[in-house]
Amino acid sequence: QVQLRESGGGLVQAGGSLRLSCAASGASSSKNGMGWFRQAPGGEREFVAAINYNSLYKYYGDSVKGRFTISRDGAKNTMYLQMNNLKPEDTAVYYCASGLVTSRQSRNYDYWGQGTQVTVSS
Repeated sequence: QVQLRESGGGLVQAGGSLRLSCAASGASSSKNGMGWFRQAPGGEREFVAAINYNSLYKYYGDSVKGRFTISRDGAKNTMYLQMNNLKPEDTAVYYCASGLVTSRQSRNYDYWGQGTQVTVSS
């Protein structure tokens, strides 16, 4: 079992920055691929970014490419999402996920955090 806990969400003005964290605990969590997804009210869950266990491979959704950066610290078993130049359309609940594969598809992840709200005002 893997437990995930997000933090770092909040309210920010357009053009601002936030850094989300996802602390993982549990057996083999450090060997899993991890990802960030988001869901806006009334919308579907959208892929944001993913990273493999040793940070060799990173993937980004088209809407965040060039603005967001995913990383992870193996020693702390924590994943991060640095979000720069935020836009109102980035407003959503952001979820971290963990699984045996590194994927853009939410169905490939086995474990999920409870989510953290990010609100970007115009």
